Amino acid sequence: MMKISESTLVHTEAGPKVPTESKDTEATVKKGLSKKAKDNLAGYLFISPWIIGFLGLTMGPLLFSLAASFTDYNITSKMNFVGLENYKSMFTMDDLFRTSLFNTVYYVVFSVPLTTAGAIILAVLLNQKIKGMKFFRTIYYLPAVLSGVAVYLLWMQLLSPSTGLVNTMLGWIGITGPAWLFDPDWTKPALLLMKMWSVGGGMLLYLAIMQGVSPQMYEAADMEGASPWQKFYYITLPMISPIIFFDVITSTIGAFQIFQEAYVMTENGSGGPGNSLLFYNLHMWNNAFEVFNMGYASAMAWLLFLIVMILTSVNMKLGKRWVHYEGGNDK
Repeated sequence: MMKISESTLVHTEAGPKVPTESKDTEATVKKGLSKKAKDNLAGYLFISPWIIGFLGLTMGPLLFSLAASFTDYNITSKMNFVGLENYKSMFTMDDLFRTSLFNTVYYVVFSVPLTTAGAIILAVLLNQKIKGMKFFRTIYYLPAVLSGVAVYLLWMQLLSPSTGLVNTMLGWIGITGPAWLFDPDWTKPALLLMKMWSVGGGMLLYLAIMQGVSPQMYEAADMEGASPWQKFYYITLPMISPIIFFDVITSTIGAFQIFQEAYVMTENGSGGPGNSLLFYNLHMWNNAFEVFNMGYASAMAWLLFLIVMILTSVNMKLGKRWVHYEGGNDK
C-alpha cells in the first residue's frame, strides 16, 4: 500500500488528515466544470433565437404536417384520423398525382444533366486566359441574379408563338417555331431552355475550383503529349468532381421542388395545356390552398420528402465511386 508522508497531509480540527494534492485537484476540476457550464450557457443564449425559430417555424410545422397526413384535415373542420387513406388515394384515385409526378421526374431527368454539363462547358470556356474574359464572365453570370418572377414574365414574351424573339430568330433561318407554352409537347422543353439560360450560378462554382487546380499538373500532361481532351478528362474532371457531386445533389433537390415557373407561366396555376406543366408541387399547392385538402397535401409533401431522401442517399453511395478528394476518397 502506498504511504502518504506527513508533509502531504494537513490537520483539521473536525476530521482526519486529507491529502492536499487531491483537494487542490478537486477544486480545479470544479472550477473548470463551472467555467465550461458558463461558456455552454452563453453559447446557447447566443443561438437561442435560431433554436426558437427552428422549433417554432420548422420542426413544429414538420411534425404537424406529418400528423395531418394521417387525417382528413381541411382547415375548417376538426382533424379526424384516417390512417393511410391519403397515401392510398394518391396511387389509386388521383390521376393528376401520376401526371404531376411524371412531369416532375421528366424535368429532373433532363434539367439536372443539362444544367450541370452546360455549367461545366461554360466554365471551361471562361477559364481561358484571354483579354476581356472578365466581361464575359459577368455577362453569363447576370441571369443567375435576376428575380424569378420577372424572368418568367420575360420568357413568356420571348416564347410568344407570333411575336416572340425566339420564333422570330428561328424564322430568320427558315424554321417555323413551335407554340412553346401553348403546345403540350413543347411546354417542358420551353422550361428546360429557360433553365439553361441561367446556368451562370453553377458556372461560377466550377470556374472557382478550376482556377484552383495546380498548373503543374497541366504542365506535366503537356510534357507527356496529352491532348486538350485528355487533360480535361484525366485532370480537370477528377479535380472538380467534388463540386460536380455537390451540384448534382442540390440541383436534383431543387428540380423536384419546381413550382414558381408553372404557377406564374400558366393561367391561375392550372398546369398549362393538357396538364403538361402540372408539376408535383403545383398539384400539392392546389390541393392545399385551392380545395383546402390539407391532409392529402401533407401526405404528398411527405412522399416527396421520402423520394428526395432516397435519391440523395443513392447519390451519396454512388458518389464514392467517382468523386475524388485531394486528401483521399475517405475524407
